[in-house]
Amino acid sequence: MTDIEELRQKIVQFTEDRDWDQFHNPKDLAIALSVEANELLECFLWKNPADVKIEKVEEELADVFNYAILMASKYNLDIKQIVLKKLACNAEKYPVDKARGNAKKYNEL
Repeated sequence: MTDIEELRQKIVQFTEDRDWDQFHNPKDLAIALSVEANELLECFLWKNPADVKIEKVEEELADVFNYAILMASKYNLDIKQIVLKKLACNAEKYPVDKARGNAKKYNEL
């Protein structure tokens, strides 16, 4: 079993134990993911990166991962496969020779 699959199983079990799956439809998971991502942003609001409370970043990032993994589970998506697919797509859009050290979007390279 991979680490990702182990996490997925633990997150799903946590949810099932509390009968929360009834609330975790894809729409609400997407909203929850957005809310948690914004709570992660709040960790940085009005602060220098060095002044951020890493424990709070850790907590909010875990929430983001939890909801993303639940979303993938709802659609039976293979997390490793979809991440590698996206990396391959981005490699085509951002070839190293054009994108290295450059923050421009792919259509501006």
